[in-house]
Amino acid sequence: MTNNEKFNKNSNAHLVINIAQQTLALYEYDKEVTQYTVSTAKNGIGSQQDSGCTPLGKHFIAKKFGANEPMNAVFSGRVPTGEIYSAELGNCYPERDWILSRILWLSGMEEGFNKGSNSQGGCDTYQRYIYIHGTPDSEPMGEPLSHGCIRMRNEDILELFEQVKEGTVVTIIAN
Repeated sequence: MTNNEKFNKNSNAHLVINIAQQTLALYEYDKEVTQYTVSTAKNGIGSQQDSGCTPLGKHFIAKKFGANEPMNAVFSGRVPTGEIYSAELGNCYPERDWILSRILWLSGMEEGFNKGSNSQGGCDTYQRYIYIHGTPDSEPMGEPLSHGCIRMRNEDILELFEQVKEGTVVTIIAN
């Protein structure tokens, strides 16, 4: 099954990530159900490979990872490492970009914008490994500090993970 076949057109839920406001809102039947503060890319908005930017446009949740893992479970390559994040672990590995608790792997839906490639090269959200994921609770929310992903508080990503399915539409807007 290709990623586009996984897109769920019949879902009543969708997410809107607002980069200017640093928020992620969950809508059901076009009514906002809840809103979370997030952290998007420190490098700003963009979809090019290796840009470290957060891509705009229409996406969907291609794959979910981490069901049944404990809060603060550490992931590497979408696989739990067996570690549980703590401040001490963070101090031992200050260079790591911590991906914790749950992962929602996004796939772009707009060819040449956030899917496939364009005149500048690759611009594929899925191939860039852009996720919505948990991050250490010591990391600030509400300000852009990620490497392109959308970071959330661990309690928030656990809650969101249970409310969305693979195929849920995710729209990322500038403001």
